[in-house]
Amino acid sequence: MNIFYRPKYQSEATQFLESLKAKDPQLDAKRLQGRSLLWDKAMDPKIWSDYRAGQVSQKPYVYQTNPK
Repeated sequence: MNIFYRPKYQSEATQFLESLKAKDPQLDAKRLQGRSLLWDKAMDPKIWSDYRAGQVSQKPYVYQTNPK
């Protein structure tokens, strides 16, 4: 048996989230809808490859000054 096993224990964060879900059953659907506004977007491979091609490599030591 695992010494860290606590079958009845729930953290305060878990209890808070469970109470939010109990008060608003549509919370998960709203969360997914909000996520889809900014994050779940299809990436255009052409734009992504252009972005990668335009990157400039970083110097090994960024704080080193160039002597003149």
